[in-house]
Amino acid sequence: MNYIEKEMPAKGDIVIVGMSGGVDSTLTALLLKERGCRVIGVTMSMWDGTLPEGVNPEDLPPSCFGPGEQKNISECMKFCTDNDIEYHVIDVKDAYREKVLEYFKSELRSGRTPNPCIRCNQTVKFGALLEGVKKLGIEFDYFCTGHYAKIVSPENGLYGTDEKPCMISTASDQTKDQTYFLYRLSSETLSKVRFPLANTKKAEVFELASKAGLYAATRKESQDFIGEDYFNMLFSDKESIPGDIIDLDGKFLGRHRGIEHYTIGQRRGLGVAVNYPVYVQAIDAKNNVIVLAKNDELNSNALIADDFIWPGNIIPEDTVEATVKIRLASQPVKAKIEKYIPDEEDNFSYHGQPYKVTFEVPQRAVAPGQSVVIYKDNVILGGGIICKTAD
Repeated sequence: MNYIEKEMPAKGDIVIVGMSGGVDSTLTALLLKERGCRVIGVTMSMWDGTLPEGVNPEDLPPSCFGPGEQKNISECMKFCTDNDIEYHVIDVKDAYREKVLEYFKSELRSGRTPNPCIRCNQTVKFGALLEGVKKLGIEFDYFCTGHYAKIVSPENGLYGTDEKPCMISTASDQTKDQTYFLYRLSSETLSKVRFPLANTKKAEVFELASKAGLYAATRKESQDFIGEDYFNMLFSDKESIPGDIIDLDGKFLGRHRGIEHYTIGQRRGLGVAVNYPVYVQAIDAKNNVIVLAKNDELNSNALIADDFIWPGNIIPEDTVEATVKIRLASQPVKAKIEKYIPDEEDNFSYHGQPYKVTFEVPQRAVAPGQSVVIYKDNVILGGGIICKTAD
């Protein structure tokens, strides 16, 4: 199928730019300003001012949630002032706590592996943030961010229909591609979203930012969702419940300190003495048990997923042959995606129509709670939340 890349903002367009203080979003705002757009910078305010007990805020590593937000806002404000760009800070604290932090806690306590970045993009960054902009009475033509991705639409309609919804395609710089994190954005939302760095290599971004004298070009890039100190504070509302660690045969190996501290595929910090490498193979929340196994015992031939997002809500009726990713860092693998009809023994409570994804090559550490994202011709055809592994 052929796809057409959507046009970028033109001179005179009113463009909201989501700014974090990093080099990507800062350069995005500058390039759009130079293009002749009326640029309005906005930054999400997520941190509620709380600090872990006995911790110096200057000792905390950079993270999405934390006091470092204040420095980011100051840097964004200075950049916008220096470049005659209107700037606003949008309070999304309530939405972030409810939609991201509480979700994060609930998933881990349920023995699932959350993906807070995907959740944040769908509900906060491309949700509550834009709602806040509209509440200020700001009308805009486009919302732009520094993500590495493209917005496209099918040339001849999707699945034989006349519909040509906005879809997400991978960026030119595959090493920085961020489409996995964006797959849950609706086609309606995408119709007003653009990613000006879609065809720019990361090295070029730094080069352009350095030539422009942007302070953001000197900033350290890595940033976690939440630091360890905040993790402990977030989960302090309820006491952790220790339980057994066993192997696949049910043999007792040790005790865990609470299932929220473990994820599928984890090797470090297990606290067991075994004379061969072991990894978390399963988390049994119902029985409060962690199951460990050898590395090759973490492979799965297939998975069941639900809560699917499809571009334009156009659902493929036939089996789909495509490639899938089960986490951001995984390599795409060929797979068959088909509707799954639960039998009487399957008592899982599904959200919407579940699908079975069968891999051409077995995949390691398939984690319930994570997302499986479907790609074909470098374009996202849809994706859902992993429920469990399958044969």
